[in-house]
Amino acid sequence: MTRNRFAIPVVVAAGLVYLYAAPGSVWAQSSSSASVQHKNIASAGAQPKKTSGPEDDFAGLKYTDEQKAEIEKIRQDTKSRKDTVEKDAKLTADQKDAMLVGYNRLEYGRIYGVLTPEQKKQVSHKIHTRRAADQSAANKTPHNQIDIR
Repeated sequence: MTRNRFAIPVVVAAGLVYLYAAPGSVWAQSSSSASVQHKNIASAGAQPKKTSGPEDDFAGLKYTDEQKAEIEKIRQDTKSRKDTVEKDAKLTADQKDAMLVGYNRLEYGRIYGVLTPEQKKQVSHKIHTRRAADQSAANKTPHNQIDIR
C-alpha cells in the first residue's frame, strides 16, 4: 500500500518531466510558437482525424522471440498500471488522463529500448514521415476565421 502511494506521484512526476522534455512538446517550444499552437488547438474540431499515430510506428517490424516476450511483459505491466489508475477514485478525470498519457509514453519508450539499432532506424524514419505528414496536413487545413464586414 505504501509503495503504491509513493509510486503513483513518482510516475506522474516522471511523465510530466518526459512531456516537458519531449521534442515537439508545447512546453518545449518558444512562447511565440506556443501561441500559434494554442490557435491550432482551438480549431482542432475542424481538423480531420489522424490516420496514423505513435502506436503505428512499431507496425511491420519483425521481432525476435526475446523481443516479443519483453514487449508483451511491458504491455502487461502498463495495462496493469492503467487499470489501477482507472479504478482509483481519489484521482480526478484530468489526473487520470494525464497519468494514462504518461503511461503510454513510458510504454512507447520502453518498447523502443527493446529494439535493435536497425529497427530503431526504421521507427525513426516512420516517426519523421508521420510528423512531416502531420505538419503538411496542419498547414493545409484552413483555420476557422470569422469574416466581419
